[in-house]
Amino acid sequence: MTNKFTLRHIGQLIIGLKIALVLFLAIKVLVYSDGDFSMPFDNSFFLFVAAGFLAQIIDGALGMAYGVSCSSLLLYFGVSPAVASASVHTAEVFTTGVSGLSHLFMKNVNKKLFLKIVIPGVIGAVLGAWLISDILDGGAVKPYISGYLLLMGVLLLIKSYKTLKPKEEVKQVSLLGLTGGFCDAIGGGGWGPIVTSNLIFQGRTPNETVGTVNTAEFFVAFFSTGVFLFFVGIDSWQIILGLITGGVVAAPLGAMMAKKVKPKALMRMVGILVIAISGFTIYKSLF
Repeated sequence: MTNKFTLRHIGQLIIGLKIALVLFLAIKVLVYSDGDFSMPFDNSFFLFVAAGFLAQIIDGALGMAYGVSCSSLLLYFGVSPAVASASVHTAEVFTTGVSGLSHLFMKNVNKKLFLKIVIPGVIGAVLGAWLISDILDGGAVKPYISGYLLLMGVLLLIKSYKTLKPKEEVKQVSLLGLTGGFCDAIGGGGWGPIVTSNLIFQGRTPNETVGTVNTAEFFVAFFSTGVFLFFVGIDSWQIILGLITGGVVAAPLGAMMAKKVKPKALMRMVGILVIAISGFTIYKSLF
């Protein structure tokens, strides 16, 4: 069965699910808005475009940090945490879809690895989205996730100065996908830092890892967004469209960067990024 499932099928599935989400949102707006729907645009729209562009460049090239980067920028622009979270997850479906298709086109995706992480990742994301929507406080658990990521970033940085020995097999891949999807949903980000960092640390080739994890991220974002839409809903259309516009433009550029950047340099950049983001998150939680 898996031999018949090709990278082309992954791309077709991404396109089909994106079309389904667009149709759902269109029906939701047109049928249930009672004629009151409006999308006021002002100069803030371009700030959201810039936030989406920068976050997707980072995510597409390094395989991580779209949610963390984008949420941080939105909060800096004065958007409330709840609106920022709902907006980022919705926009991420579109940006990760384009990013995944770009990585498929660039042949950055390993099908075997993709299948091992995507299903557990979706299960973890759905569970995490349900818990954070109804039970848990994502802010309370985020510092603990950041502490783990800070350690992983340090280890990655150290390893980037050693000889890389690529491996075809890595340990606990399914558990890694489950954990990454769960943490991403409850913490507003974490799929890339957890999954990409661990896979690279265990010896996977960085550019292939980034492409595979980014492509799987679309499915994680899609199903977690479905849960958020059911429990929370969305109405921050100016923010969402700004993030989507910037992210869609940046996605192919990020995929090209992941293809061309040398593995050791990419690992070093990933380590520094994880350390910076995790350290900032811990600092904010303490002060």
